[in-house]
Amino acid sequence: MVVAEKPAWLEGLMGETFFGVCGAHESRRKNEKNVFCLLCCLSICPHCLPSHRSHPLLQVRRYVYHDVVRLGDLEKLIECSYIQPYTINGAKVIFLNQRPQSRSCKGSANICFTCDRILQEPFHFCSLSCKVDHMVDQGEDLSTILHRIDESDFAFSQFEGLRVDGPESIEDDQITPNSILEDPLQYKGSSCSNGNSQVSSDVVRKKKKGSGFLGGIVLSLNNKRKGAPQRAPLS
Repeated sequence: MVVAEKPAWLEGLMGETFFGVCGAHESRRKNEKNVFCLLCCLSICPHCLPSHRSHPLLQVRRYVYHDVVRLGDLEKLIECSYIQPYTINGAKVIFLNQRPQSRSCKGSANICFTCDRILQEPFHFCSLSCKVDHMVDQGEDLSTILHRIDESDFAFSQFEGLRVDGPESIEDDQITPNSILEDPLQYKGSSCSNGNSQVSSDVVRKKKKGSGFLGGIVLSLNNKRKGAPQRAPLS
């Protein structure tokens, strides 16, 4: 029987806590742990980077309070086929772990093999952990999807020149007005829905309309003026 063991860096990446305050730099600005050291298998903050100068480093980002990694970075470490990617700020990302959902859906919908989250075709997993856990449960050999780490792809140089105490420091990709989360519910044939995805798609639709709250007020006032009765001229 094949022994499907997770390498230390993969176990750490999926199990580590990110974006908490770094205990070693509590008094410093920009002290959230948003970098993962692939050698030490732990999360570090930007102030810790000089101590890991010779180590391969992976930046972790955050979207709607969940940890994501850019697809371009992650696929250099592990095969990401059949994992649902999302587009945030113009870059494709992969969620590290499965996200809570209001309810699962089993039926005609295309769902995650591990957690039953609704997905687009032809994807089978909503996150990295869902794919890895599925392979482990099936007794499959993880070495078939793991790549040899090329340290030049994760060199310290990618963070050089960034100030950690000023406006040019490393920033995580928080949700912004221009963020777009591809909605896996944009297909027909399913009567099931997920509350979180519906909220995301509603936000996207509102952003695409290009009219803010103030704009709506102005439009409403203009319409009222346009329909107001005209006073008859004095005789």
